[in-house]
Amino acid sequence: MKRIVSKPLHYFILAAVLMWIKSYVAYKTEFNLGVSGVMQQILLFINPVSSVLIFLGIGLFFKGKKAGAWILAGSFIMTLLLYSNILYYRFFNDFVTLPTLLQTSNAGSMGGSIMDLLKAHDVFYFVDFIIYFFFFFSKKIDWHNEKVSVKNAVTILSLGFMVFSVNLTLAEIDRPQLLSRTFDRNYLVKYLGAYNYTMYDGVQTAQNSKQRAFASSNDLTNVVNFKNSHYAEPNSVYFGKAKGKNIIKIHLESFQSFLIDYKLNGQEVTPFLNSLAHGNDFTYFDNFFHQTGQGKTSDAELMMDNSLYGLPQGSAFVLKGSNTYQAAPAILDQKAGYTSAVLHGDYKTFWNRNEIYKQFGVDKFFDASYYNMTGENKINYGLKDKPFFKESVPMLQSLPQPFYAHLITLTNHFPFLLGNNEASIQPANTGDATVDRYFQTARYLDESLQSFFQELKASGLYDNSVIMIYGDHYGISENHNAAMEKVMGKEITPYENAQLQRVPLFIHVPGVKGGVNHTYGGEIDVVPTLLHLVGIDSKEFIQFGTDLFSKDHDDVVAFRNGNYVSPKYTLVDGTYYDSKTGQALKENNQMKAYKQKVAKELELSDQVLYGDLLRFHKLKDFQTVDPSKYMYGKEETETSAK
Repeated sequence: MKRIVSKPLHYFILAAVLMWIKSYVAYKTEFNLGVSGVMQQILLFINPVSSVLIFLGIGLFFKGKKAGAWILAGSFIMTLLLYSNILYYRFFNDFVTLPTLLQTSNAGSMGGSIMDLLKAHDVFYFVDFIIYFFFFFSKKIDWHNEKVSVKNAVTILSLGFMVFSVNLTLAEIDRPQLLSRTFDRNYLVKYLGAYNYTMYDGVQTAQNSKQRAFASSNDLTNVVNFKNSHYAEPNSVYFGKAKGKNIIKIHLESFQSFLIDYKLNGQEVTPFLNSLAHGNDFTYFDNFFHQTGQGKTSDAELMMDNSLYGLPQGSAFVLKGSNTYQAAPAILDQKAGYTSAVLHGDYKTFWNRNEIYKQFGVDKFFDASYYNMTGENKINYGLKDKPFFKESVPMLQSLPQPFYAHLITLTNHFPFLLGNNEASIQPANTGDATVDRYFQTARYLDESLQSFFQELKASGLYDNSVIMIYGDHYGISENHNAAMEKVMGKEITPYENAQLQRVPLFIHVPGVKGGVNHTYGGEIDVVPTLLHLVGIDSKEFIQFGTDLFSKDHDDVVAFRNGNYVSPKYTLVDGTYYDSKTGQALKENNQMKAYKQKVAKELELSDQVLYGDLLRFHKLKDFQTVDPSKYMYGKEETETSAK
């Protein structure tokens, strides 16, 4: 071993080989990359090589121990990047992007989530680094001062670039226009590897940051044209039916539609929501899908208030928190005199809410500082749902009417923790603790809602309010498909996984009879639907969704990665399916047109956010929000009152 690591070149070879093996093992065991065919298997095996040769190979241009120091540091950085992706993937079923690194302040509110992601076998990913570390600092190793010949160093770097060239060429053959057209990070990691993907992501991030600086009003033309052609006329039966009514929007954290009517051990998991779905007080959309990306909850909020898609990388709440927006709170204020408020049992800085809400024109933000956050009231991310709803009612009553209030729940969030004394249903028995606990926190959320409705009715708010309930994103990711197959009683194919992205949407309008509505739609469609209900035509605003009640509604639901689902066809990772049967289909002109429309829609929405294009969209009777007029936080409110 001393002979192996005593010279820079030998030390480099050991580090390179172990890093290659470790990366490949992680690809095969930690990530669900959808590898199929000999070509993709070969690419997955070789794609770590170029990164390892180039990044670690730079150290060979240094002398003696400096070379070893570079290789040691490089190995640590690559290991850290790999393991960060492993943890992130376990939680989000996605890969880390550079923009998400700006969101690390959110980690402080994750409670036990990170610990729940750790596995005993994770020590494997650090064993090689421990070996390098030990031998690098061992006094028994006699590091020579001679330098690896420039010829050998250049040869290794050249080999790295050559491997990358071959890798990219083969990838482009198997997946044409890989770098120019895909929205899906899974493809990039599968074909190019986690390290090359990070370099690509860095280039994309740099390019995106330039877009605002070079954007102009001319860039808005295509967006406006799309908006005009995509607009759906209001349905006269529903238009203005909620005029002057309060709006209470309830955000169900990580709640998927398969829970509706699901029975666990003979018991309904969500009996209260089931009663709403089958009653006449609410319209229940049973083909409503979440469309979130890396921003998850924040993406859902963005769409539900702005009808703009989340970013392909990172969260707009963090990265575009100072943009100009045409958000529902500001529109409702200026067009109909609404007061707006957000109520949430976490602290105001999480997801940069205390800044971006000012851009939306949110009047009041009742964050954790307004609630009793002591003792048993808290768990995991923040305030439990039952005390949250109970304490929120007086805050709602304090708002000038009509108001637009958004209540965000927390308890039904990974890792789905709940004390035994509060769990009113037994966990499932799939062998996957995450999935098993999910049903307990979902039941707790259901009970919390039932109590809240009783409070609303007792307070008199129920009869004069539109009440909207929606799920923000999936709770159970693809990483748990083996357990979900036991839950659902069938194989979770890519098609079935797309169907599982349904989340509930309930809408109650006083005096309007409800029922089950089978319209296909997504979170992007909520703002125009809501505005039309209160009698505000959405036509003048930049919105990418369409009214769910309109006869002209666009029922092709775009996913953030470019896939889509519609009443007839579903597209998942290049394969088309019949939406009713799940049978794979050959592409026809309509499927292709849907795919192109979805890609264009996502592209234009990205242009709006990256270029901050709404600052150029001037309207006669709508004023751009001035964020300096808003101040949040209990202490700040009390100080300003003095």
